[in-house]
This record gives sequence, C-alpha cells and structure tokens, in this order.
Amino acid sequence: MSFSAPGLLLASLLYLMILFGVAWVTERGVFPQHWVRHPLIYTLSLGVYAGIWAVYAAVGVAAESGFGFLAYYLGVSGAFLLAPVLLNPVMRIGRAYQLTSLADLFAYRYRSQWAGTLVTFCSGAAILSLLSMQIQAVSTSASLLAPDTSRNLISVMFSITVVLFAMLFGTRRNQGSETHQGLVMAIAFDSVVKLTALLTLGGVILFSVFGGMSGLEAWLESQSSPASTMTMNIDDGSWRALMLMSFAGALVLPHMYHMTFSENPSPKALAKASWGLPLYLLLLGLPVPLILWGGQELAATTGPNFYAIGTAQALGSPALTLLMYIAGLSAASGLMIVSTLALAGMVLNHVVLPLRTPKDHGDIYHWLKWIKRLLIAVIIFAALLFHETIGTNLDLSILGIISLSGMLQLLPGALGVIYWPEGNRRGLIAGLVSGMAIWIVTLVLPFSHTANLLEWLGAPLVPDYSNWHIFTFISLTLNVSVFSVTSILSGSTAEEASAAQACSLGALSRPHRRELVATSSSDFVRQLADPLGYGVAKREVERALGQLKLPNMEYRPYQLRRLRDQVEINLSGLLGPAVARDLVKRHLGYKPMASGGTAQDIRYVERALGDYQNQLTGLAGELDNLRRHYRQTLQNLPIPACSVGEDGEILMWNHTMEQLTGITADDVVGARLMALPEHWHLLLDDFNCGEELHRYKHRMDLNGKPHWLNLHKAALSGPDHPEGGSIILVEDQTETRLLEDELMHSERLASVGRLAAGVAHEIGNPVTGISSLAQNLKLETDDPEILSTAEQIQQQTRRISAILQSLMNFARTGNHSQANRYEPVIIQRCVDESINLLSLSDRGLSITYINDCPGQLKVLGDEQRLVQVFVNLLANARDASPEGGTIRVSGNRDGYSAIIEVTDEGSGIPRDQLDHIFEPFYTTKAPNKGTGLGLSLVYSIVEEHYGNIHVDSPADPATGLGTCVQLKLPAYEPEPSNAAISQNERL
Repeated sequence: MSFSAPGLLLASLLYLMILFGVAWVTERGVFPQHWVRHPLIYTLSLGVYAGIWAVYAAVGVAAESGFGFLAYYLGVSGAFLLAPVLLNPVMRIGRAYQLTSLADLFAYRYRSQWAGTLVTFCSGAAILSLLSMQIQAVSTSASLLAPDTSRNLISVMFSITVVLFAMLFGTRRNQGSETHQGLVMAIAFDSVVKLTALLTLGGVILFSVFGGMSGLEAWLESQSSPASTMTMNIDDGSWRALMLMSFAGALVLPHMYHMTFSENPSPKALAKASWGLPLYLLLLGLPVPLILWGGQELAATTGPNFYAIGTAQALGSPALTLLMYIAGLSAASGLMIVSTLALAGMVLNHVVLPLRTPKDHGDIYHWLKWIKRLLIAVIIFAALLFHETIGTNLDLSILGIISLSGMLQLLPGALGVIYWPEGNRRGLIAGLVSGMAIWIVTLVLPFSHTANLLEWLGAPLVPDYSNWHIFTFISLTLNVSVFSVTSILSGSTAEEASAAQACSLGALSRPHRRELVATSSSDFVRQLADPLGYGVAKREVERALGQLKLPNMEYRPYQLRRLRDQVEINLSGLLGPAVARDLVKRHLGYKPMASGGTAQDIRYVERALGDYQNQLTGLAGELDNLRRHYRQTLQNLPIPACSVGEDGEILMWNHTMEQLTGITADDVVGARLMALPEHWHLLLDDFNCGEELHRYKHRMDLNGKPHWLNLHKAALSGPDHPEGGSIILVEDQTETRLLEDELMHSERLASVGRLAAGVAHEIGNPVTGISSLAQNLKLETDDPEILSTAEQIQQQTRRISAILQSLMNFARTGNHSQANRYEPVIIQRCVDESINLLSLSDRGLSITYINDCPGQLKVLGDEQRLVQVFVNLLANARDASPEGGTIRVSGNRDGYSAIIEVTDEGSGIPRDQLDHIFEPFYTTKAPNKGTGLGLSLVYSIVEEHYGNIHVDSPADPATGLGTCVQLKLPAYEPEPSNAAISQNERL
C-alpha cells in the first residue's frame, strides 16, 4: 500500500496547520486560562520526552532486547517519582533566579560563564544526533508510504516547517513572562495524537490479528523464538545504561528542562506530573509488544523500527497507516521544536551575548527575538546537515544512544547543583571535558564516517554496537572522578560558596549588608541606561519595583538591595545569569568595604525564615521556634526599642517604638537613621554616634505636646556577634515628669500660700491700722499739710494692699493645669482679646496695636491664662511706648513650635537688667507704676505650657530702641483620624 507524494504532503501540511491552529488560538486567548494552565495540559506537554522513540524506535529495541525497551520509560519515570528531592529543588532555584536552561543553572551555581558556554556546546553536540533521529524517522516513514518521494526533499521541507513553527510560537518574549502557552498546548496536542494512534493500532492488532487476548496467548505459546515471545535475556549493561540515561534526561535534556521548569505553571502542576507522566509513558509502552508481535505475524516488510507503519500497511487500512505516519510526524516535530527552542536560548545567553551585548540603546527585546529566531534556523539546518552526512546511515536507536550518552555527562554537575556544595567550576569543567572526550572517541567517532581516521589510529573499521554501554559507564565514571577530585583539591571561591548555599536543598543564603553606590531607584535607571538604553532600563526597574510591591521612588538601603537582586534575576531570564550578573556588578555596584568588613543582612534572613514557616523540623525547627520567641519578646516589649547596625541601618523597630513615633516598622526597617523625620533622626543618630550610654530627661515636642525621654544604648558586638551595631531603648518619662511638675507646683503653691497668709496677717493688720489713723486725721484737723500727709499715707497703704493682693493672685493663678486638660488655642484670638481688654483703660489711647498672628497658628493650652500672658506683655509694652507708638504682635510656625513676638518702640531695657526682669517684685518702672509680678507671672504660665520666653532689647540695633519679647510654645498638631491611619496603611 502506498500513497501519492502530493497526497502525503497535503496530509502532512494539513496536520501541521492544525498544530499551528491549536497554538494560534491558545495565544489569542480562545481557550480559558484554567484550561491552558491545567496540570493535565502540563503533564501531556511533558510527553515530548518520548519523541520518535514511542512510535518507532521502541519497537526496534523490543525486537532486540525484549522488555528492555521499557528502560527508556522507567528511568524518566523514576526521576519524576523522585520529584520532591530531585526536580522541586531545581524548579525552586530556576523560579527564584529566572534560570531558563541547564546552562543558566550551571552558570549561576558555578559562577562561571565558561561553565554555561561549555554546557551549551556539549548540549548542542549531543542534541544534533537526537534531532537527526527525528528527521530520519519522518523521512523514512514518508518514503515507505510514498516510495517515489525524495527523502532529502522530505527532510528539508520538514525542517523548514519546524523552523517556522519554532519562530512563530517559541520566540515570543514578553516583558513579564517566558512561558509560551501556545507552544505548550500544541505539544500537549502532539502527546494526545501519539497516544491515541498507538493505542488504536495496538487495539486493532489485538482484536483483528490475534482475535483477542485468548488468541494472543495461543499465538505466544506456539512461538519458540525469543525474539517473538520477548523472553530473551536482557543484557544487564545495556538496559541499565539506558535507564540511567533516561533518568538523567529528566534534568539534562534541553527539551525536558524547558518543558519541566521553564513552562511550569505552578508547583502543584509538577506534583501532579510526578505520577501523571509515568502513567502516560506506561500507556505509551503498552502497545509496543503488540505492534512487534503483529508485525511478526503479518510479516511486515519494514524493519522492526517501522513496524507501526508496516503492520498498518499489512492490515490494508489506509486510514490507520496515515494515522501512524501522522503520529510519527507529530512526535518528531514536537521534540524538534522544543529542543531547538531550548538550545537556541542557551546559545543566545552563553555564546552570542557574552561576545556581543546589545549597546545600541534600541529595543533590546526586539533584537533578542530576531537573534533567537536566527539561531533556531541555524540549529535546525545544522541538524539537517548532520543527518545528511552521518545520521542517515545510523539506526534510530544508535542515534538516540549517542545523544543520551552525551547528555549524560551533564548529570554530575546537575546533581552537584543541589547536593554537593563543595563542587566548583574547575572540577565541573575538568570532569565535563574528560567525559566528553571519552564520549567522542568511543561513541561518536566509531559510529560516524571516520574510517580513514580510525584506520590511521589503529581502531577497527566496523564499530561494535554491543559495547556502547561500557563506554558510557567509563566516560561517566571518569567525569565524576575528575569532577570530585579537582573540586576537593582546588576549593571553592567565596562567590561559588554563596551560590552553592543558595542552591543547596534546605540551605539559606545570608547575603552581606553593604551600601550600594545608587541611593534611589531613579539612580538604578540612570546607571543601567548605559548598557541597556534608557527605555529598557526604566522598564526593567519598574517591573522589578512592581514585583516587589515597592514605591516608584525607593531609597531605603535594604529595599534597594532587594531591588538590585530582582533586577539581576529578571535580566538573568533575559540575557542569561552570567551576562546579567556581570552587567549588574559593573553598573549597580557596592561602595568599597570598610576595614571591618560587612555584616550579614539580618532582615533578609528574617524574611527567608518567615517564608519557611512550619517546614523546619527537628533541631532546625526548635531553633526557629526559639528565634521566633525572642523576636516576639522584643517586638512586644513595653519599652520602645530599635536595633541599629554599625552603618546606621535600622534592623529592628518594635511595636512600642511604632506607637511612640507614629512610624511603622515596614517604613523604616532597612533604612538609615537619616531617613527618619528630622526630630527623630537628630535625636537617635546623635545618641547612636555619641559616646554616652544614657541620656536622661531629653525633652522633645511631639504633636504639640512636650515629651521627656530617657535613652539607653548597649553594644551588640561580642564573641557570638562580631558584626557590631547597637540596640537603643527609649523610655517615655512624660507622665512621670508631669506628675513631678504637679507635685513641685503644689509644694510651691503651699509655700507661697503660707507666705501670703503670713504677710497678710503680719502686714495687713498694721497697714489697716495705719490707714484708719490716716482717715481719722481728716476728722481731727483742717490743716492742709496734715491732710495731704494723711492722703499720702492712705495711698501708700493702698499700694501695700495691692502688692499683697498681687502676691495672693500670683499664688492662686500659678496653679498647674494638667496637660490632658489643655485645649487647642488660637493665638490670634488670644491677642485680640488682650488688646480689647487694654482698650478699656484710659491709658495709652494713642498707642496702635497690630496683630499679625496667622489664624491657623494654634497651641495646646489654657486660653484664659494665655490671655493673661498677653495682657501683661502688651501692658508693659504700652507703658514703655512713646505717644503714637506702635506695638506689633507677630507669629509663625517653626517645625513643632509656635513662635510669637511682641515688639514695641519704647526706650528698651538696659542689658544689665535683662537677667532679672522675670524675678518676682523686680520692676524697671517708676515708683507707683508696677509691682514687679507681671513678668514673673508670664514666665510661670509659659513654663507651665512647656514653652520658653526670651527678651531682646533693643529690638532695633540701629536706633537702640524697642523691646522684643519672644514666646516659644509647642504648636498644636491634631491627632490623625482612624480613617487617615487606615488610608496610610493601605498606601
């Protein structure tokens, strides 16, 4: 049975168009996202591993070694069954650092561009044989169906089709994602086609050829040939080598790494695939014996490798024959597309970009996309060239063995990524070169057209295919030995040790806390603009800020270190880890280290340990519980506390500190002390840098209220903590100070009251008697001189009474009001009321009062007592001002203080008297003009309001006239509302 060449070509193109259509509609979002990202689709896409082996080569191997063909499936199934300890760590590392290929993984772990490049060349050399295997299977199967068709033409057309598909659906590079949903859906569709075709053929053979299970059993009993019954002895070396190579394939084959890790939608999907893929491969393997036995029974004219085609032809079913051809075409095209896509990414990141990093400041994404498309075409046509020169003369199984044994050389390095932190780049490169050299000499050259070279070397001209497994184990053993010995003898660098710690299973990296040259996120954009261009740099920095949920303008050192790491991770997915690391290292560098070295980034460690939550067990779990206990103790300590590194970076900020300062820990942890509001920055930075360990009763105005703080400092350095730093405790002594002030004031009032009572008793009675005698003189004589004297006596007695009354008033009005009874007071209103009171007097009618205090200037206090302050100050200014003079009251806000100034144009106060004007009974006025208690009362009231008073005289140095009295009172700040607090927390 044969097909016409045009008909077969049309069928091939029609199927490939269907494949294109599946990918296209997926990319356009026709299918719901929960379908596309379903674990079943992901599991089916992993069926790309089987490739042409499932349809053709497995039957050929079964004919030679019986059930040994299952080793190809058992190895990879074992790897996926061990996913929690083998695949999950690699996926964790790949997701964390955007490592999209095995070369990326090696370059990151071993901190070597050469390691990534060497892995790329090894993968490329080994994968050409696997790609040739797919091309040969398609061209041979097509020639079996259409004998008049040129195999070379089929190979070329198939290769061109694969190139077009990979270019269209494999090089879509989004800014935020490297997944290719259309490609994944198309590969899953391929897997369904393979499985459906094989199960259909197996079912037809079972029931049409053998008549069911009973007929099959009878046929097997009648056969005596081991090749027919598959009862031959399996060569231990060959099937074990095949199982080991397939086990390694889950990690090292480019198409498997790409589908398993780069296209993985979620960890849940990999957990489902850990049993879903073995089940799928089991279903693929079930029809293989039936196809072999059916081909033998029907005497298929094709070789065992192509019994799937031969049995369908022998059954005389064109539909079944075409279905098996399409299954082979589907399997080959899927593996070639994904392998080429993965290998092109490796070549781009580890061969092209290290040689030519784009610096044209253009669209780097567009440039990378077209370079990758060009690489896809180059790889496909290199595989076509390999097929035409070497691969076409080799058996399918031999092509597969050459490829898998070459990729096996990458297994020691891959396992070293997660299980051997002591491995280093020197050991990896030495071991890989040694193993690949043995692979080339013993497996590649003997199986290729190198007869003259082999004859010159004295090697046999005819290769012995039966010993391939021996050379495979020899090359792997040499690889492992050289890798181990070289790594142990050479040792790892600090950079390699850090990367190994980040990659090792269960390890936790502790990066250094160093200061970056860039001080803000905008600096990141400027510094990355040189290698990437301004537009790309801005997009990458904004993307990293969005991923970390940071504000567009970030300046905190800890967050900047996180931003730097995230930018490097994103660029790693774009340019490869080695190029990204070098770019970030050169353009986002750290400041030179101090002589003492650098401390560990405790904040990072805390965050990482918090992510582990309950995953730690045993001693690690107990230590983590202890850590959480002590951290919670510090956080809930009823005393405000913060921890500061030697470089001034805030490492801890407990809950009580948040309540005292109104600053949340998320806003300041990881920032410098200088990033705090000015008053807190000045206080804590000065205390942290100073020599004193204790500072008592430091006054600070917060929200318009005075606070008194005790500060204590202790160094954190010691034998168990050499990194330095200090912890600062802040005791709020405000309530204690207020109680002390109230007690002291009460005692002062009591003493003044006793003094006033004594004065009133001792002086009041004699003064009253004198006043009575003076009044009696008016009745006893008419002598004008005596009457004048009596009037003067009465005036003096009234003055004494006024002084006594002022003294009593001073004792009573000086009563201390508790701060929590104070209310917001508008200074402008107090001054206006004071001016109105003074205007009731007939004194100083020609004086002009100007109130320049802003209406929004407020202090927290007692309005009536503040009015008393301004009445006294304005009265003094009025008494000192000349006729027609001006008294000006001005006010303004200075930080947390309200500054009020009362300025007159009088004669001023002599400098030698400025230090005494606030003393009780001290006055500069003429006799009978004042008692000397006004300014002392003002001083008392201002002090009770936690302010201070200062007098400058003369106010105008040019004229030497005027006096300026300056009051400094804590300004009122309203408490933030609950709604505002909630809004700030959301921001």
